[in-house]
Amino acid sequence: MSAAHAPAHAATQGTGAAYPSGTAAAAGLATCHICYKLAPASEHACPRCGAGMHVRAANSLQRTMALVITATLLYIPANILPIMTTTALGTPEESTILGGVVLLIGMGSWPIAAVIFFASVMIPTGKLISIVWLCWSVSSGQKTSFQQRTVMYRVTEFVGKWSMVDVFVVSILVALIQLGGLLTITAGAAAIAFGGVVVVTMLAAESFDPRLIWDHGVDVPAKTEEAEVDKGEVR
Repeated sequence: MSAAHAPAHAATQGTGAAYPSGTAAAAGLATCHICYKLAPASEHACPRCGAGMHVRAANSLQRTMALVITATLLYIPANILPIMTTTALGTPEESTILGGVVLLIGMGSWPIAAVIFFASVMIPTGKLISIVWLCWSVSSGQKTSFQQRTVMYRVTEFVGKWSMVDVFVVSILVALIQLGGLLTITAGAAAIAFGGVVVVTMLAAESFDPRLIWDHGVDVPAKTEEAEVDKGEVR
């Protein structure tokens, strides 16, 4: 039996997992994450660049959920504690993320308030919800919306770094506004917690293996398989 016609359970790599027929994993192949070379799954190192190879990332869902829980715990002090303290003429005034947004709205700076609210509240919250939903859909064996979930993962992975806008603003203000006893700005504990949220959510998105989304997909029709094999032989 050729590799292209191997049954879906042929490539298990010792885990007992079955993959949809017509896929590289079912044919006993794995893709290198560094140079994207396709090689036998039995290879522990990429024959081209030497990087480690695996059909699926080990314990991907467990590691991703652990990071999501960590990010959620960090997100609480990031919103409750002050992100910066403004001292004007010796009088300190603390500001939280949402407090800063409300202050900007009161000053009439709607565009800046909208950017900070979107980057500091909407993106982190949406990213956490998206990753949790992706993990749940994979663990529950959902057989629908494969492409939509893949697009959601790519968007979640891309927008994560833009959550650092608030931290960048605080860093710039702290560096520029140091006028002695007249006006000074110092970063608060929330800035560290919020930076931790952004970093941990980025790690969570990276630890999630999007190939798991397709493991419960519909098998590729036999005619399509044979056509692909014929094309490969012609090449």
